[in-house]
Amino acid sequence: MQPENEPIVWRSYPAWSQFTWLYLLTALAALRGVLYVMFDVPGAWAWFAGAIFLIACVVLIRRWACYVITPSKVAIRNGYSDTETEAIRHRDIQSVTVKQGPVAGFFGIGTVLIHAADGERWIRFRGVKDPEVVRERIEALRPAPAGA
Repeated sequence: MQPENEPIVWRSYPAWSQFTWLYLLTALAALRGVLYVMFDVPGAWAWFAGAIFLIACVVLIRRWACYVITPSKVAIRNGYSDTETEAIRHRDIQSVTVKQGPVAGFFGIGTVLIHAADGERWIRFRGVKDPEVVRERIEALRPAPAGA
């Protein structure tokens, strides 16, 4: 679908701040481990191992999806294999919107929703930093409507 040498206009992974909920769980597991050590309760190291496991999950999950904008399309690729999983050509885009709740707004991240003109396909760039800038980049690459 894409020429092998097509340049990439923009490429990103979900922002680290997308996973604040997982950081909270990690902190709670580590805190429980600290309390177990302080009160000499067996099993403290299992909680520390759980905290390390949760951080490893963040690292792995963050690289799972890679968001890409090229001159001809927007796409989601697997961050490990660089295999394209979803794509919509710019000429097939109906609308590009940004969703950003209060917590996401605080962290400067949001979700960019790209809807195809057929109404059945859409792509979601979740947890991107500066989502309005990403939306503007996509809009700038879309062809002008016929008759304009």
